[in-house]
Amino acid sequence: MRSVIIDGYVDEPACLGVPPYTSPYPRYIAGAMIDAGAKPRDVHYYTIDQLRAEPGIIGIMDRADLIVVVAGLTVPGRYLNAKPITIREVGDFIARYNEKILVGGPIRLSHESVLRSEYVAEKDLEARVFDRLTEKSETDRWRRTSEVKRWSVKGAQIIQRHPHFPHIMCEIETYRGCPRERHCSFCTEPLYPHSSREIHDVVDEVRALYESGARYFRIGRQPDLFSYKRIETNSGFKPDPTAIEKLYRGIRRAAPELKVLHMDNLNPATIIEYPDESREIAKTIIKYHTPGDVAAMGVESSDPRVIRENNLQVYPEDVIKAVELINEVGSIRGENGLPELLPGINLLYGLKGESKRTYQHNLELLQRIHEKGLLLRRINIRKAMRFKETPLGETKVHIEKKLFYHHRETIKRRIEVPMLKEIAPKGTIIKEILTEAHHGRFTLGRQIASYPLLIKIEGILKLGIFVDAAVTGHSHRSLTAIPVGRMRNIEVGSEPTHRLSGY
Repeated sequence: MRSVIIDGYVDEPACLGVPPYTSPYPRYIAGAMIDAGAKPRDVHYYTIDQLRAEPGIIGIMDRADLIVVVAGLTVPGRYLNAKPITIREVGDFIARYNEKILVGGPIRLSHESVLRSEYVAEKDLEARVFDRLTEKSETDRWRRTSEVKRWSVKGAQIIQRHPHFPHIMCEIETYRGCPRERHCSFCTEPLYPHSSREIHDVVDEVRALYESGARYFRIGRQPDLFSYKRIETNSGFKPDPTAIEKLYRGIRRAAPELKVLHMDNLNPATIIEYPDESREIAKTIIKYHTPGDVAAMGVESSDPRVIRENNLQVYPEDVIKAVELINEVGSIRGENGLPELLPGINLLYGLKGESKRTYQHNLELLQRIHEKGLLLRRINIRKAMRFKETPLGETKVHIEKKLFYHHRETIKRRIEVPMLKEIAPKGTIIKEILTEAHHGRFTLGRQIASYPLLIKIEGILKLGIFVDAAVTGHSHRSLTAIPVGRMRNIEVGSEPTHRLSGY
């Protein structure tokens, strides 16, 4: 049985798989194939960008017995060196390969009629692949945690075939599905059944990835890392700092020379309800992680009406308290040039109850945070995507484009750039920047990290190498810099000689 996995990339509220990130989906699918009896050499893996650039891959697909396409964007994003698969491309594959193709991942939630076919897995793609190869069933089902335990390890080796290997960030899942009783109106995470992986299973996966050459990891595939292995109490649930400590300690033992260990999602409501446990967890993360980490918090809106109508959990005062706690623990500068752990804030527009006043509420929240001297590593401003299975569903909320883009530019100018100047002042040495592209007479690069800053380095440098650079200027989510060998030419506090625009 010769199989081909096409990684069309995914981007979800709790999972990122666009290069340099690699999601768990292709790894689990490869593991399911091997667990079903396939030989590793007969499991082929390509990204959609590879397929576009190398027409010969189509011939391999034509000769394959099974083609599996994983894809889907349920949050909007902009990507530097990757282009996710399009609905049209998926439709072309279905038309060409018919009964020997399976498509799945978050793309299953798409409204596009081309995807309403028997070839699209409505539940877990990896489970359907396994059942098909073992001739058990052709029906959709959710995977079992015992299966993930096996598949995550057996499929780890597939990362070696990624075109960016070894410079890839492996997204690690601890649990999925939202455990809340009432869910945010827009979120697709509640559409997955809630299931939690055992600590030793996650550690075993990291070990297998590490032995396959992985050195960059992000514990990102969960809605709220602080709630992993939460403890049931008489009044509900509370975080378990001991479990987080065991997880991180286990990862560092399994991957002793890892280069990056970052996190992603954090629910600020957890911090508000359990500040002591949350502070302990944050300290544990800093003990074991690598600097430049970001705790992305889904605030979405600070407008009270929007909060109520969309089942959001936290109000402005709560957000400020959560930001304060993470700053208190994580704002110290780390060895790679950036603070150890800072919060990020996601703001979402196009929600129920929104008005022009919503924009002012959100700006006021960010201004209050800034005036308190607190830092945000990232402010993500997005428009909501709608999926019929979510409470937001077919709700239509008009977004005035001119107001939205003016609001976004105001936040950049008043909040983001001033904060970035504090996070990475002129003269700061930013280490381990991977050069990725040329732009005029500059080289663009980023650290392999969670939400890395784009850095515009003076000069045409070789691509695909790591360099250190000293900061000379600041723009929106980006820095200008010169190679560290010219550090003597930096005059701390002077104006930058070049500004980055268009990125």
